[in-house]
Amino acid sequence: MNTSLDASDLAGRAAQLDQTDPLGRFAAEFVPSDEVVAYLDGNSLGRPLRVTGDRFASFLEREWGSRLIRSWDERWMDLPLALGDRIGSLTLGAAPGQTVVADSTTVLLYKLIRAAVDARPGRTEIVVDDDNFPTDRFVLEGVAAERGMTLRWISVDPERGVTVEQVRDAVSASTALVVLSHVAYRSGYLADAQAITEEAHSAGALVLWDLCHSAGVVPTELDEWGVDIAVGCTYKYLNGGPGSPAFAYVRRDLQAGLQQPIWGWMGASDVFAMAPEYRPAAGMRRFISGTPPVVGMLAMQDMLDLIERAGLGDIREKSLLLTDFTLDVVDAWLAPLGVTVATPREPERRGSHVTIRHDGFREVTAELWARGVIPDFRAPDGIRIGLSPLSTTFAELLAGLAAIRHAMNPAAG
Repeated sequence: MNTSLDASDLAGRAAQLDQTDPLGRFAAEFVPSDEVVAYLDGNSLGRPLRVTGDRFASFLEREWGSRLIRSWDERWMDLPLALGDRIGSLTLGAAPGQTVVADSTTVLLYKLIRAAVDARPGRTEIVVDDDNFPTDRFVLEGVAAERGMTLRWISVDPERGVTVEQVRDAVSASTALVVLSHVAYRSGYLADAQAITEEAHSAGALVLWDLCHSAGVVPTELDEWGVDIAVGCTYKYLNGGPGSPAFAYVRRDLQAGLQQPIWGWMGASDVFAMAPEYRPAAGMRRFISGTPPVVGMLAMQDMLDLIERAGLGDIREKSLLLTDFTLDVVDAWLAPLGVTVATPREPERRGSHVTIRHDGFREVTAELWARGVIPDFRAPDGIRIGLSPLSTTFAELLAGLAAIRHAMNPAAG
C-alpha cells in the first residue's frame, strides 16, 4: 500500500500510461459525451462506437428499407449463428458451430439449465454459490422447483469467490449441474474455470459458466478447458447496447443430447415447413426459439471489429494496468478515508472491475452521477469501478477517482 503519492505524482503517472498505451488510440472511436467527466461503468453498459451510427443508417436504408423481407434470406436468418461464431472465435476460444446469439441472458440461462439437468436423469442436485448474480440464482430456484431438485449452495467470501476446493467438496454423484460465474459480479474475482470444470466432470456433472463479466475482456478457452455450456451478455464489454441479446455456447458433442424447453419455429429442423410437430434443428440452431433480434445484433458487430484489431491479449493486459492503477490510487487517496478494497489484489485472480467499500457510498454515488462521474453502486456499501480497456483512459480513471475523494472529503481537493 502506497499512501505517499500526491496528485501530481498520480497525474504524471496517468499521463505516462496514456502516452505509452498501445490501445490508447481506440478511445477516440467511441461516442463522446459533454455530460460525462469519467465513465466507470463499462462493466454494466459499454459505450457506443461512432461508426455504429453509420451501420444503423445503412441498415435502415438498405437492409430494412430497400431489401425488406428479402434480407431474411440474404443475411438475417444466419446472423445468430454467424455472429455467434465470431464471438466464439474472438473472445471465447470456441471453434465454429458452438455459439449462437439469441434471447436475453435470463432466457438462455433457463433454456440451457433445463436442458442440462434433464440430460442427467436420476441426479437431484444443482450446485451454485450464494453470491452469484440474482438472475442466475432466481432462474435456478425456478428450475429446481419445476424439476423437484435441490440447490446445493456454496457459501463464498463476497470479496473473493468460488474456489476449486469448495466445488470439490460440493459435487457428488447426485450433482447434475454446476452453475458459476467466471468473474464474480460483485468482487471481480476470477474463478479457475478449467480446474473447476475438471472437478465437476470428475463427479459426472455438467458445468454452465456465466461469462457476462468476462466476454470481451478476459480471455477464455472454452474448447481447451472442456467447458460444457456457457452464457453471456453482449452489452458490457461487447458494447451491443442496452438490451442487446445474449449468446450461448454448447460444446459440440453435447448439442444433440440437449433438449431446450422453449420450442419455437426458428429452432425447428425446417423453419418454413410449417410442420405439424416440432423437430429440433441440428447444431446450435436448436437453441433458438423465436425470431432473432436483428436490430439488437447490429452494434456489437462494430465492437467485435475493434476487438479483432486490438487483440484480446492486449485488451487483457491494459485491463490489468487499469485495475492496478485503480488499486494504487485507492490506497493513496481513499484508504485513509476508511475505504476498503473488496477485489482480489492478485492480478491473475481479478477481472476488469474493482469494488471498493464504504458505508457512505450510496450517497456518494448519487453525488458523483450528478457531477458526471459514473460508477455504479452495489448494495450494501460497494462502488464498482468498471474499466473497459478500449474506451477508458488512465486520465479519465484518475479524474473519476479524484471525484470520489472530493465527494468524501471536499477539503482534499
